[in-house]
Parts: sequence; C-alpha cells; structure tokens
Amino acid sequence: MRSDVEHFRCEIEGGIARIALDRPERKNPLTFESYAELRDWFRDLHYADDVHAVVILPNGGNFSSGGDVHDIIGPLTRMSMKELLAFTRMTGDLVKAMLGCGKPVIAAVDGICAGAGAIMAMASDLRIATPHAKVAFLFNRVGLAGCDMGACAILPRIIGQGRAAELLYLGRSMKAEEGHAWGFFNSIVTAEELEGAAMELARRIAAGPTFANSMTKTMLAQEWSMGLEQAIEAEAQAQAICMQGNDFRRAYEAFVAKKKPVFEGD
Repeated sequence: MRSDVEHFRCEIEGGIARIALDRPERKNPLTFESYAELRDWFRDLHYADDVHAVVILPNGGNFSSGGDVHDIIGPLTRMSMKELLAFTRMTGDLVKAMLGCGKPVIAAVDGICAGAGAIMAMASDLRIATPHAKVAFLFNRVGLAGCDMGACAILPRIIGQGRAAELLYLGRSMKAEEGHAWGFFNSIVTAEELEGAAMELARRIAAGPTFANSMTKTMLAQEWSMGLEQAIEAEAQAQAICMQGNDFRRAYEAFVAKKKPVFEGD
C-alpha cells in the first residue's frame, strides 16, 4: 500500500497504517484535494495485503475542523447544481471507501472533530477520545441538512435515533464524556495516551485473523440492509468461507497444543 501521499500524512509499519490530516495551523480542514486523495487511498486499501488496520490520528491537538471555509465552502456557493452534486457524491464516496476498505479503522480523536471530520470518525469502526474531544455534526449551522455523507443512516445506529436527531438538528458539540456514555466513543484516555492506546488496539487487531476481520467488517456494513433471515444466511456463508482458511486450522492446532495461535491472515 502506498504511503507517498500528498494531501495528508501516512506512515505504514508492521501492518498498521497511521494517517492524519496535515494542516494543524487551521485545525486540519479538508480540501477538495484531500477528500479525493483520501477516497482513492481507502479504495486502494481494499486490495492491500500489507495493511491490516488503520489509525486516523489528530495533528496539533485537533482531529479535523471539517471542510475548509475558504477552500471549499466559498467555492461551493458559486457552483452549479451539477458541480455541487459531483462534490457531494465525492464526499459520500469517501465514506463508502472507508466502509468498504476491508480493514478495521480506528479514529483517535482529540480537540475539534467537526463536519466532515466528525463523519470520518463516525465512519470508523472504533473511536477513542481524549477529554478535550468535541464532535459536532454542524451542517445545520451552515444552512445545510444534517443528512450529509451518510450521517442519517450511520449515526443513529451508533448512538440511537433520538440522540442522533438532537446532534443533527442542533449542530451542537458532543463532549467526550457524553460521546462515551452514548456509545460513540469506545474509551477515553489522556492526550498523552491517545496515540499509544489507538496503536495498541490496532496491533491487537493486526495480530488477529485478518481475513476473518475483513469478513466481519464486510458483514457489519452489508447487514444494515438485510432482513434477519438474510443476515443469518449471509453469516453462515461468510463463516463457512473462514472455516476453509488456514487461520482456523492454526487456532485449533494451537488450542490442542495449549499454545497461543499465531495468525497469518490466510
């Protein structure tokens, strides 16, 4: 998987990709270019055998302030409907790429996490925060609907319909403690512990049966639109595929030998 990106930071080591937006002086806003490059990077990630987990990190004490006011919001006010739809489809494609990348994604949130930044955290599989994290789906506050980049579909599944409605109608900030209580954040750690905690979680995931983890991620996304009977059948097929893998055999042989299994992702 390539790490030579232009519009965000990326480091890959030990099967874990660490990425972060790289404009800390402006609280890491997204631009047209960073949206597109992140979308393409996550799309390519689906085919990368050298990455087993992704950690999205803050930079300079903030996760992301969302779409850049000067580089994105201003130009959008002068676009045609066709151009606007191309843009909103591109931003939605970033979320689709994150959901379809086949790798667990961990968001490590500190400071401001707003707009499209909040969406990126929402589209991640797991989220860790510092006490200073503030998450705001603030589309309403700039005169737009809260139904942006899948928010009306995904956020209620994480925190519940009523809580999601409150955040999307008011555009207010959700503090870390509130987000933890509502299930948006899996845990809260200090700013000094944040990266280490996220990386430790990523290492634990990367040391597991990575093909099976990819299947789990696929099923978590696909079963949203399935009925219960369809979901049970889909999981039966997915699990039968995993049972043909060598990691299943390795786990059995390790159990018999009273050893810890070493998974290789096949």
